[in-house]
Amino acid sequence: MASFLYRVGRFSFTRRWIVLIIWLVVLAAAGGGALASGMKMTEAITIPGTESANAQEILEDRFGEAASGVGAGTAGSAGSGTVVDQPASARVIVEAPEGTSLIDDGGLAVVLGTLAPVTEAADVASISDPTTAGTISPDGAAVYVDVQFTVPADDVPAATLDALTAAQDQLEADGYTTVLSGGPFTEPLELLSPTEALGVVIALLVLLVTFGSLLAAGMPILTALLGVGTGLAGVLAFSAVVTISSATLTLALMLGLAVGIDYALFLLSRHRQQLAEGVDPAESAGRAVGTAGSAIVFAGLTVVVALCGLAVTGVPFLAVMGFAAAATVATAVLIAVTLLPALMGFAGTRLVPRGRAAARAQRSTQAENRWGTLITRHPVWTLVAGVLALGIIAIPATSMRMGLPDAGQEPATSNERQAYDLLAENFGPGINGPLVVLVDAADNPAGLMEASAAVSEALAGVENIAYVAPAAPNGAVGGMLGPDTPAPAGTPEADAALVVVLPTTGPNDAETADVVHDIRDLRTEIEEATGTQIWVTGAAAANIDITQKLSDALPLFLAIVVGLALVLLLVAFRSILVPLTAVLGFLLTVAAAFGATTAVYQWGWLSDIFQVATPAPLLSFMPVLLVGVLFGLAMDYQVFLVSRMREDFVHGAAPLVAVRSGYAHGARVVLAAALIMIAVFSSFVFSGNTTIGPIAFAMGFGVAVDALVVRMTMIPAVMALLGRSAWWLPRWLDRLVPNVDIEGTSLERGATPVESEPARP
Repeated sequence: MASFLYRVGRFSFTRRWIVLIIWLVVLAAAGGGALASGMKMTEAITIPGTESANAQEILEDRFGEAASGVGAGTAGSAGSGTVVDQPASARVIVEAPEGTSLIDDGGLAVVLGTLAPVTEAADVASISDPTTAGTISPDGAAVYVDVQFTVPADDVPAATLDALTAAQDQLEADGYTTVLSGGPFTEPLELLSPTEALGVVIALLVLLVTFGSLLAAGMPILTALLGVGTGLAGVLAFSAVVTISSATLTLALMLGLAVGIDYALFLLSRHRQQLAEGVDPAESAGRAVGTAGSAIVFAGLTVVVALCGLAVTGVPFLAVMGFAAAATVATAVLIAVTLLPALMGFAGTRLVPRGRAAARAQRSTQAENRWGTLITRHPVWTLVAGVLALGIIAIPATSMRMGLPDAGQEPATSNERQAYDLLAENFGPGINGPLVVLVDAADNPAGLMEASAAVSEALAGVENIAYVAPAAPNGAVGGMLGPDTPAPAGTPEADAALVVVLPTTGPNDAETADVVHDIRDLRTEIEEATGTQIWVTGAAAANIDITQKLSDALPLFLAIVVGLALVLLLVAFRSILVPLTAVLGFLLTVAAAFGATTAVYQWGWLSDIFQVATPAPLLSFMPVLLVGVLFGLAMDYQVFLVSRMREDFVHGAAPLVAVRSGYAHGARVVLAAALIMIAVFSSFVFSGNTTIGPIAFAMGFGVAVDALVVRMTMIPAVMALLGRSAWWLPRWLDRLVPNVDIEGTSLERGATPVESEPARP
């Protein structure tokens, strides 16, 4: 490994123009693929095979366009996986002036009259009638009207949107409170905003302090941005054939930026240290890629394995997120070991540390670090303090609840949040997460109405249900479409009916989950008596099904990812105990990250600081995602720090000396890398996105805990306690494990025959 990467590093250094041109061509090709794909994304989250997803498919099959939006409410993006090309819809919510009624004071006529011109606007298919649809609040104080378009949200003409906003302005001028939400009025996610740019600026400042050189500080930023651009463009190129969500892109951006800067930092630090020792620039680039680059490849491979492991959950959108982020991380690794040495070639001797940077490099060669000496002198007390501190932080995780974000967690100024609050105030919290009970009588159409009546009667006795709508069949029942409406000739006989149910609580409340379970518990008796099938769907039910599916997948995912990572670490360190201690430290890290995230986003601690609009259950896919991502990142620091300890040990240093010298050589760079990653993740915490914010917080906090407490404090203490046994490996296993030489011992023996050559400007 080290010898191969040495040759890669030297080639990239000496053939820098070729390497640079290749990467620019790759970037252009990825960008062209992204443009050709149309770059379409969706916010829908679905898991095939769950009851709610199966019911949604049946609903759409039996009811067609009439099923569009049924049960959607504002309960987030869970559902049937809405395709981005399908026609959009929007909702107009109007509240009468205080003390008046839309029914008694003629307000409904004013509202409908003001909206009438919208029906003539381009690409408007229909506007619902609130009197027949039953969308007037019980006290007549508010009404909502659904506007169905014939085109997707991005294709709704500007003139049509102007007609809707003009109607809103007119109603507000008349004293009505009006909100437009959904479809083209949903505020788009910004992948790059000033907060993310601030994270890059902070990373640049950390690099500037670390290197003492603007040229050296700018190189990791440049390579990371190029890697992220290439990775994201590549992901978008597949959006024509794979469903890509904005959360997928944001995760790939966040991880690609963080690891891209970190990997370049580790490699460039080794290169500059060798330059300070008088090594020729070309030889130094080869050695840096052969040693630090080996650690980068293994660290990156661990991250990639952890991210690709998300596919074992059986959840398509998580698998796509994992593969997209893994591709971006892999791109960052390739750029670090090829493009960065090429840039080193362009910089030449200008990267040699000077002034204070040279003094720091000299101190680094002396392998002295006061903190490392202190914790290895008192390892037991260090471990006890670390375990207690992380255990206390993890306590809130015992009450952690899972769910999916809804509009109630959006900022108070957003259209979706205003619509959520207005509907909840006038129609009850359940309006934002209606449940749909589907009666499927395909095998017994004659039993449809009997089953529907039994369902309605059973629902009336379920606790925490505010309203049960009359059953709506999908065709004629006994030749009639209603009590007094004969069915036109050719109308098909109904074989399904749906009953919309409004809980008394919101979509993410525990009581709503209880309602779903209670309804499902009642259906066996109804199905046996009527010969029909009963399904429960709707966004709130989908949230519950998705949460349960992800919770069930977590143990298997954790076992597979940790198992594969243990194998990789075993190969990297040729040790049994080092991988085990690395994994145990990670478990402490992830518990503390769960605890802190629960305290902030579910309990509401420090909510003003972290811009938590409404405390709510944590994202249902966050535990799986956090375990995968954080495990890979934690192993980054393990590899970078402990590989230097092993490097010194295999070169003849005593175990304790190797621990302290390896720590002294790597601690400063690991600290800088952690600060950079924390800065990048923190910038996404304040992006205003309710999906990415909690994930970024958990990752940022997890990195801080893992790097500062576990890897830089507890792991050196453990290594000091273990002594020589830390590197123990049974002989039979030693013969089986391949020697990949990430420490570069072959380079020290002069195994690389390439002659040094002067740096070319």
